[in-house]
Amino acid sequence: MFDTVLGAIPFDQILIQTINGIVTGMILALVASGLTLIFGIMDVVNFAHGELFMLGAYVGVLIMTVTGDFWLALAGASLLIALFGAVVYLVTLRPLIGRDPLTTILATFGISLVLQNYALWQFGPVARKIQEPFTGQFTLFYLQYPWYRLVIAALAAGIKFGTYGIWIRATTQDRVMAEAMGIPVPWVLTGVFAIGSAMAAASGVLFAPAVGVNYAMGTDWVLKAFIVVVVGGMGNLGGSILAAIFISLLEAYASLWVSPAQAVIVSFVVLILTLLFRPTGLFVPTPK
Repeated sequence: MFDTVLGAIPFDQILIQTINGIVTGMILALVASGLTLIFGIMDVVNFAHGELFMLGAYVGVLIMTVTGDFWLALAGASLLIALFGAVVYLVTLRPLIGRDPLTTILATFGISLVLQNYALWQFGPVARKIQEPFTGQFTLFYLQYPWYRLVIAALAAGIKFGTYGIWIRATTQDRVMAEAMGIPVPWVLTGVFAIGSAMAAASGVLFAPAVGVNYAMGTDWVLKAFIVVVVGGMGNLGGSILAAIFISLLEAYASLWVSPAQAVIVSFVVLILTLLFRPTGLFVPTPK
């Protein structure tokens, strides 16, 4: 029966949805990686992550309006939101580190509400648009597919860490030992929050040409990002990337049978099954 249903769908539609799922998955992975990075190292559930995604998109719009350069807008938004994230961490979250986790959850939720309402007040409810840096397309069966979507997937896949990443991994494994080795742990934590914020901002700018920019755009993405973090394994960066692609592909394939709005249900089904049968995450290695 399954083969009959699958056979009724043309191969070209399956291939197109596969590409759509991978592209969306890489953007979602970039959002979720920032969230996972912050949680994995700081044990902070950052409910304001979606609003950093949204603010990054708005800052990109402003820089794009002034300069007309998309790549400058991408770099500028990432840098500015990274600095903003560092200030937010130092002022509101650093004093709460080590206390009841509920305090940081409430703090980031409050920051989320403040940022969202500020964006509504400052920019209004009308969605804004960022022009794609290039408009080339290629023919994929009967569909004209934009090169830009493939480029943003490649950019999202290319996020890596260098020497600072070694400090981050050391801090993750043993914070006390890292401090004893001379690694400036408090500043590493500030940098981690800044990097996570920059990743959210970069995601917002990269995806803005596809979906537009509005004050509530971060809500849907951060909800999906939280699902990805749980399915991939809390604090597991590699698992989050795999989970993002996995969930995006499932939603893309589901939209072949139902509407995209209904296909989102698949994510929640996967989340529930993961919590029931493998609460540590689908992509966490099983201890031997």
